[in-house]
Amino acid sequence: MGGVQFIPAEIVLAEDEWLPRQAAYEERVRPFTEGYLQRRSAGRKHPVEDFLFTYYSQKPGQLLRWHPGAGVVLTGPEAAQRLDWKFYRPLSDEETAAAGLSVGSTAVTVDLDAFAAARGPAVEFTRMLLSRTAARKAALGCFGMHEWAMAYKSEVNGVRHEYLGLRLGAEGTDELVEQSRIRCTHFDAFRFYAPQAVGLNELTPTRETQRDLEQPGCLHANMDLYKWVYKLVPLLPGELVMDCFELAWRIREMDMRASPYDLQDWGYEPIPVETPAGRAQYASAQRGFSEESQQLRARILNLLEPLQEQLDG
Repeated sequence: MGGVQFIPAEIVLAEDEWLPRQAAYEERVRPFTEGYLQRRSAGRKHPVEDFLFTYYSQKPGQLLRWHPGAGVVLTGPEAAQRLDWKFYRPLSDEETAAAGLSVGSTAVTVDLDAFAAARGPAVEFTRMLLSRTAARKAALGCFGMHEWAMAYKSEVNGVRHEYLGLRLGAEGTDELVEQSRIRCTHFDAFRFYAPQAVGLNELTPTRETQRDLEQPGCLHANMDLYKWVYKLVPLLPGELVMDCFELAWRIREMDMRASPYDLQDWGYEPIPVETPAGRAQYASAQRGFSEESQQLRARILNLLEPLQEQLDG
């Protein structure tokens, strides 16, 4: 990169424009983070609501930080605080003038050069993975058996969620796994299988084959949209990050309702995937999540394409 990046006036935001967006974003995030932080402080766990903060690496404080996205200039005294944030920089005098601001104005924007130097390949990888996933047909016949395969032979292995009971018991769980067709395409689900269940999966996903197997019907691939966007912060706007987060939150609830664990005491009615009605319910919800995830992939890719050109320029 290099040289002056002309910034159109419509994406130069005054404080009275961007501070309300920041406040609205924080208000949107807090209901999710506050419960988790209270439980963590009290040493309590929640099988659904803790997942996005314990499985993924982004912390609540990081999620609470609103970012406008690359190419947006924030002006005013409050914007100066972001100069202490990673991948932000002040506008040069030349850029300030080009943006129609008076020289000496406080104006900050995302530092594309610094991001390219530190994490440039992450943009290219994300574009590749999401575009390949988006191009594939959704597979909707897994019925959540990945969670059951993780709990297989629990009398020998124990269970991942030791504070939760198995809805069908250990024997019933094992029987359903053995009677089901299991064809998980997602490595980060497959790697948690009970050892005895690994050979029951029709595929052997690996980290190397992830780009060849990810498909938009997979609940975990769709939850991972949240991971891919937060890894590109602050290039992408906070509102998009939260759209992905909220989709992942709803998918996690459905995933656990269809799991072998009994969550009725937590207020979650099971999706009984051992029955035809339960499988139909699962496939219907999975189809809806697949359609939502494809819309999000398209939004992410539409933002990443011009960013990739700038990062490579």
